[in-house]
Amino acid sequence: MIKSQVAALAVLSAVVCAGAADSAVHTFKKIQLSDKFWSEGANFGDFNHDGKMDIVSGPYWYEGPDFQKRHEYYPANKFFTRQKPDGTDEKIEGYEGALGTNNTYSDNFFAFVYDFNHDGWPDILIYGFPGKDASWYENPKGRDGHWQRHQIFDVVDNESPAFTDVNGDGKPDIVCNSGGYFGYATADWSDPAKPWKFHPISPKGNWQRFTHGLGVGDVNGDGRVDILEAGGWWEQPASLEGDPVWKLHPFPFAPGHGSSQMHVYDVNGDGKNDVITALAAHGYGLAWYEQVMANGEITFTKHTILNEQIGKEKPAPDKYGVVFSQLHAVDLIDMNGDGLKDIVTGKRFWAHGRHGADPGSDDPAVLYWFELVRGANGTVDWVPHLIDDDSGIGTQVVAGNIQNQKFPDIVVGNKKGTFVFLHETK
Repeated sequence: MIKSQVAALAVLSAVVCAGAADSAVHTFKKIQLSDKFWSEGANFGDFNHDGKMDIVSGPYWYEGPDFQKRHEYYPANKFFTRQKPDGTDEKIEGYEGALGTNNTYSDNFFAFVYDFNHDGWPDILIYGFPGKDASWYENPKGRDGHWQRHQIFDVVDNESPAFTDVNGDGKPDIVCNSGGYFGYATADWSDPAKPWKFHPISPKGNWQRFTHGLGVGDVNGDGRVDILEAGGWWEQPASLEGDPVWKLHPFPFAPGHGSSQMHVYDVNGDGKNDVITALAAHGYGLAWYEQVMANGEITFTKHTILNEQIGKEKPAPDKYGVVFSQLHAVDLIDMNGDGLKDIVTGKRFWAHGRHGADPGSDDPAVLYWFELVRGANGTVDWVPHLIDDDSGIGTQVVAGNIQNQKFPDIVVGNKKGTFVFLHETK
């Protein structure tokens, strides 16, 4: 049986959002699809062609709109044993997460949805444990049973890999580290089940499967997307012929700590793209870096959203009283319909287990959205709205139109289970 928990939350998010197209009170209805740990990511798509969005998390997809019925699309053969109060053992499906004691990791860190074979039915792409493969599962068009697996790339390094168009052909690529390089892998779209080709963009370095921090976006406004990392950004050249090495522009976005997903966006509306990033995926801190020019070169000015940790002390809360750690996933989307993109993030629950050494490990597993508010003279504020304090994020958090076609909903998979937050307004 699928355990469901439905609760309407009217907390800090239940406020009138400044600058919205029409004033609305934003709340979220929380549905817990499962309390089992299967994955660190989740996503959504209409997998059964009934016109309603479904949820994919781990080896299951859940039928919308109530997500009560689940379907196994690859073998769900992981279990762990825990001891009950009476001393007897019980077998629990999934990996040992919040329902257990020991630290474990799943073999499913990221889920993406795309129609790879262009048959009109969305397929599922899974990135496994860092350093493992990327495989897509072919939608069987309503037939029962496991979906056919196509392993397309052998080694996806980095803890924040992406799936987006790099080379401008209108089709998504795998963006990651692999073999010590930054780069991207492309498909032969006449047969997307064949192994994808990796295109290194950097010299070989020390980047490996647990490298933190990656983003894709047009930093310099030349119409070509660049690739970002914690230590700078790689500028895409005018031609990709022959897989040239891209130019590195060093900048300490997250020096010494490693970020998570990095985003490129014109935060203050001055026409120049800025950078939004967590400052430490396993620590504290969130910031946006304003693009400025110095001696004819692009550089950045740091603007703190959530304070970072200095030394061993927990940082002070921001001016709204908010402080939390483990910002291991960050999404960027317009949450309130005002035309400005907002930040969706939270605390990754037990990134390194119940007894992990991460700062703030046992603090509440919160989920927030930060509303971008532009003021006079280019000033910017990020107003925090608490969505939930007992779910958090994984290595992925995804916001999009699952049921609400105007305001984005949110889906999360992590060691507490699988959750969907349906956006409601009054």
